[in-house]
Amino acid sequence: MDDSQYDEFGNYIGPELASSSEDEEEESGVEQGFGEAASASEDGDSDNEPGPLAMVRQVEQSMTQIVLHEDKQYYPDAEEVYGPDVEALVQEEDTQPLTEPIVAPVTQRKFQVDEEAQMPDTTYTKEFLVDILGYPAMVRNIAVAGHLHHGKTALLDVLVAATHTWPEWDRAAPVATPTAKMRWPGDRAFGYTDVHQLERQRAIGLKTMPISLVAQTTKGKSYALNILDAPGHSNFIDEVAASLRMADGVVIVVDAVEGVMSGTERAIQAAMREGLDIVLVVNKVDRLIIELKLPPEDAYFKLKLTIEEVNSAIAACPQAASSMRLSPELGNVCFASAAFGWCFSLGSFASHYVDAWQMPIAPRELARRLWGDIYYHSERGTFMRKRAKDGKQARRSFVHFILEPLYKLFAQVVAEDEPTLRQTIDSLGIRLRKEDYALDARSLLRRVLCQFFGPPTGLVDMCAAHVKSPVANAAAKAERLYMGQMDSAVAVAMRECDSEGPLVIAIAKQYPSSDASQFYALGRILSGHIQTGQKVRVLGEGFAPGDDEDMAVATVSDAWIYCSRYKIPVSGLGAGAWVLLGGVDASISKTATIVDMDVAEANLAIVRPLQLPSDAVIKIAVEPVVPTELPKMLSGLRKIGKSYPLVQTRVEESGEHIVLGSGELYLDCIMHDLRCMYSEIEIKIADPVVAFRETVSETSAIKVFGDSPNGKNRLTIIAEPVEQGIAEDIESGKVQLSWPARQVGQFFEANHGWDILAGRSIWAFGPGENGPNILSDDTLPGETDKSRLRSVRDSIKQGFQWAAREGPLCDEPMRNTRFRILSAQLAESAIHRGGGQIIPAARRVCYSSFLTAEPRLMEPVSFVEIQAPADCVSSVYTVLGRRRGHVTHDAPKPGSPMYMIKALVPTIDSSGLETDLRTFTRGQAFCQQFFDHWQAVPGDPLDKETVLRPLEPSSGQQLARDFMLKTRRRKGLSDDVSIDKFIDDPTLRDVVREFQQ
Repeated sequence: MDDSQYDEFGNYIGPELASSSEDEEEESGVEQGFGEAASASEDGDSDNEPGPLAMVRQVEQSMTQIVLHEDKQYYPDAEEVYGPDVEALVQEEDTQPLTEPIVAPVTQRKFQVDEEAQMPDTTYTKEFLVDILGYPAMVRNIAVAGHLHHGKTALLDVLVAATHTWPEWDRAAPVATPTAKMRWPGDRAFGYTDVHQLERQRAIGLKTMPISLVAQTTKGKSYALNILDAPGHSNFIDEVAASLRMADGVVIVVDAVEGVMSGTERAIQAAMREGLDIVLVVNKVDRLIIELKLPPEDAYFKLKLTIEEVNSAIAACPQAASSMRLSPELGNVCFASAAFGWCFSLGSFASHYVDAWQMPIAPRELARRLWGDIYYHSERGTFMRKRAKDGKQARRSFVHFILEPLYKLFAQVVAEDEPTLRQTIDSLGIRLRKEDYALDARSLLRRVLCQFFGPPTGLVDMCAAHVKSPVANAAAKAERLYMGQMDSAVAVAMRECDSEGPLVIAIAKQYPSSDASQFYALGRILSGHIQTGQKVRVLGEGFAPGDDEDMAVATVSDAWIYCSRYKIPVSGLGAGAWVLLGGVDASISKTATIVDMDVAEANLAIVRPLQLPSDAVIKIAVEPVVPTELPKMLSGLRKIGKSYPLVQTRVEESGEHIVLGSGELYLDCIMHDLRCMYSEIEIKIADPVVAFRETVSETSAIKVFGDSPNGKNRLTIIAEPVEQGIAEDIESGKVQLSWPARQVGQFFEANHGWDILAGRSIWAFGPGENGPNILSDDTLPGETDKSRLRSVRDSIKQGFQWAAREGPLCDEPMRNTRFRILSAQLAESAIHRGGGQIIPAARRVCYSSFLTAEPRLMEPVSFVEIQAPADCVSSVYTVLGRRRGHVTHDAPKPGSPMYMIKALVPTIDSSGLETDLRTFTRGQAFCQQFFDHWQAVPGDPLDKETVLRPLEPSSGQQLARDFMLKTRRRKGLSDDVSIDKFIDDPTLRDVVREFQQ
């Protein structure tokens, strides 16, 4: 290679080189091809086939065009690899949170037992049940209530087993408390109305559950029974109130050994307030035989004592009458042993005797002779009022005809061998399978006694004869519940239980679906006829004529007959029936009234809201663990408000979300439902505290006045405590401001010794319509322009309501306080005395008069009923003494080895009381507690000389100050409560300060 032909960089700089022959041939070939292609295109011979020139142009274009980086394709796409029918998802790395599994497990949201897939077989057809509900005279609406573990749910199980095909109930062993023991996972044998998962885990009823069935009387007449099983725990008294709203009568279930307990008394009082018929079932009679081993004569006296205790509880109610007495010979008392599956009345037992022995006496006449001091002489075969002189041949009729055969049957089944027992059983007409004789004694007893007594026709007889039908009780129900004009067409239809009249449904309870995704509303049809697809008005508790804010229009999507574990779909139902509605729950918070769209808005009125016999006094603060999940928690809280009638939820000024309930178990169930069912998030809670109330102990020492912001209006008000009993009358609805002023004045004059003018001058109760505080007008016409005062009456009432709802001590409601308006200097121009001027002035002057009247703090006090053996009484006293409790009653329970201790304990100190009692008594003490009353906390909350030491419990006169400061700090308020910020006038401020010093 010649180096001279290349430069220093290796570039060729020599002479121009000639092309080779091959290159020339290629170039000539290409040119020839171009020429042929051009000639062909000119001649038009190749219109459809691309020629060489087109191919070259494509090559040149593909070689010269610019391709962006993102448009380059290095690999085939998913469609080319897998085909167009395969969906391919591309996800960047690490975008899925670590808390979420790559393959999530399949979760089944089901929180209660149901038999929706296949309805159980019944002794009647479902169509017959729907048809008989169309005849209200053949329907009985009943609530079953009583104390905890007295056998309410087990009694319903006996009815269900008699009318439903329920093989699990036959196979299961009888236990004293049916829901207490589950024999295997998924066991559904016990507690047919205990469908909630918590009820089965805790072995206790927590919800009011309905069931509708058809049962026959002793004579074979069929009745439709709508029954509500109410919880017995004291914390769930709101569920009892909801069940009584739906019913026409109540079956009180009492344990034959324990007798009347606190839960029994509260159920009776609630039924008396609702004006319901009361019948009695003395349950667990088997305990007298098996546990206490009482002789038949002593067992009779124990049963008689239990019935008399119930009569005493009824007589203690203000609404009691002599016609309400319960006695077996009247037919309104039944005896039962739900664990062993039998129930009878004197009438049903007498019919059994007459039919079996062909006795020449009517069953009713025989039943009248089976109770009381009536004796049967076995040799003469006659009844007598007095025992014979020898006393051997004459036995008490109840003992001779009922208890002795029952005792003998128990003894035979338990003690005899199979051949002897078979002979006895065959003589009674009882047929058992061979394998039944191999069962244990309790299971065999159930088989024998169920066949001996047969279906519980005595219970049906009692309900049919002593509980009014919906038609017979319609007038009393309408007058007690309806808040509209009683001479309107709607009220007339309700009093007549007219299915052709305007539609009115009283919604008393809401139930979640099995997956907790929606709610259904259970109501009683007071008049009219409901159909699926019907458009209705839903009136809330806050509805008032002329104010349709709490009214909504909804369409009924579904209608069912609710039977706890299954629902029977219906196209419509008439007056007197219970119906479960779907599609109407969106605007319902607690209770509601559903009316027809045809009713004029001027005639609309609601059914009275539930009157709950207890207050929600225990509260907890809740917040989500993950702050971004706050909307889920708020949605869950709204659903909690639908599910629990008593619960209250609100937001404090500090931003805390507060849940108020009636007790520890109540709040525990709420938190379970909130976490597991409605929110499905992690929620943390604060330590439980109690709600307080603010009151005064003296009359205001000076007349306190307050000026409006513009300085042109002045109100003078004093505060004073009200007499004992007035607050309870207002809260229970015994007096209402909707009455005429004359009637209100007469009530206070007759019941509390007020002057009639003082009663007629009452302006408002507060907070709310039935609040325990009073605002009255005590101004004189010569000192105050009455016409101007009447023009600002509503504004003053709003300021009073505001002050009564949030007191000055710690933003808690006021109680037992009466505010008297002494004078009012108002501006002449109406624009200067508007609501913006009067409302804050009224609130401030209420606060200032309250603080000059010796303010005090009130705390809730719980009533505690403790059942324990005699050797544990001293330990119970020790536990109560540590919690500021004092015993009010201590006595042995007649006819049982237990002691009954009744005490009062401040609710703030009652947290964990049941656990302490069980610890100190080695699990032998059992207690029930519920709110009883409000009482003043010892000490002055405004006494700044009180010394509070940190980390030390306060006692005595320090409690009021301690409670107030801790409550204010928890709510984010300052420690100081000064009256100066409520008084503008410096002279009056100095006078008040000197007085306080």
